Amino acid sequence: MADYILEEKDSFTVLGIGTELKSDYTDFAGITKEKADFWQAISQDGRLDTLKDLATNDYIFAVNEAVNNKMMHYAGVMTEESIPEATRMIQFPKGEYLVIKGEGKTADELSNKLAGIAFGQVLPEAKNFAYVGGPNAAVEMEQRNGLVFGEMWIPVVRK
Repeated sequence: MADYILEEKDSFTVLGIGTELKSDYTDFAGITKEKADFWQAISQDGRLDTLKDLATNDYIFAVNEAVNNKMMHYAGVMTEESIPEATRMIQFPKGEYLVIKGEGKTADELSNKLAGIAFGQVLPEAKNFAYVGGPNAAVEMEQRNGLVFGEMWIPVVRK
């Protein structure tokens, strides 16, 4: 099984700019393309830089959340501020989180790799905890030596 830890986190808020993912939840290639297109668009039009300017730290969040039976994907930062372009203040609950560390050549690669490990290996094999919904995020934490380093944060409950 992949390396992971369970870590207690205080509640926190991520200001997000989002998009609805239209692909079926089993269509991994479709979802991956929609997310990549979204990140390219917000990087090019300046919305991602606007978010970064409000951030309380250097972390960039790629958040997945079901909202009103829609599969939503957000680019976000930790902040208490808001801007008109933002689509949601995403509340992450206080509690235990499954944390998986990793690296990738790009933020997209990091996010997809961590999500694959979390939802494809760790959670299906977990005996003493489970993901019961709520927002989860791939967190881009730093770049060095041409690689992007980060973590996947998924709120879990003990079984």
